[in-house]
Amino acid sequence: MKISIVLNLLNEAKHIRDLLDSLVVQEPPFEIIVVDAGSWDGTVETVKRYMQKHPEIQLFHKPGSRGESTNFGIIKAKADVIATTGGDCIANPFWLKELRETLRSYDIAAGKTINIGYHAFQELERVELYHRGMDISYPSGNMAWHRKVLDDVVGFDPWFVTAEDIDLNYRAVEKGYRLGYNEEAIVYHRMKEGFMKFFKQAFWNGWGRKQLTMKHGRLWGSYKPQRLLETSKSLWAVARLLFAVLGYLMCKFYEKSPYALPAEKRVKRFRFVFPGR
Repeated sequence: MKISIVLNLLNEAKHIRDLLDSLVVQEPPFEIIVVDAGSWDGTVETVKRYMQKHPEIQLFHKPGSRGESTNFGIIKAKADVIATTGGDCIANPFWLKELRETLRSYDIAAGKTINIGYHAFQELERVELYHRGMDISYPSGNMAWHRKVLDDVVGFDPWFVTAEDIDLNYRAVEKGYRLGYNEEAIVYHRMKEGFMKFFKQAFWNGWGRKQLTMKHGRLWGSYKPQRLLETSKSLWAVARLLFAVLGYLMCKFYEKSPYALPAEKRVKRFRFVFPGR
């Protein structure tokens, strides 16, 4: 089962070496599709140096939203399985092996993401979102899909600022695809460095959650109330929640959803079509 690892990168020069070192030792066969979204910090130069020793790495350029850049990488990928992780992540050496095991029984595989960094941030947990009995909020920093799934749902929605991975999984599960979780498929994720970056991330995460409701309708029934309380016990968790709520409200008042318009009137930039395969 060959896997195409699609990386959507923007200014990851500080971390990209660790990520690539962890990927080139994965169980073959695989290829690494790097999509640079417009980096100016030396990320591209580092990737090119790795390409000299590792022919399985390919580099492309596609500025745009995270969804746009990742979709471009999916088009360039040649394998029938697509895996994604983040530029600030490090994959366990058995990551692809474990994802393959899960994909033998499921259409979508999600792995265990372990946060590393400032200890107060490490302990923060995500708030799960469920659809048809499945947790669809696993981050795309540790996921894999059979290509047929991505082709069927037409990839990531480029309208989303964040939560484009949740939206994709929502649409896939809605179509009847099954998502499996494997806690042995491990990726280590660096938390944001510094309080401002951390709060900025929380703000945009809240923005993305509001985009989800603008596209799919009310989703509060898909959350577990007790988990909302459990993940808000520490000072940092409360602060994260406040910034997320701020982002949610700002999106509500300032974002205009293309899905509120008739299909024929939707702005073209919000739509993405895979070319025929």
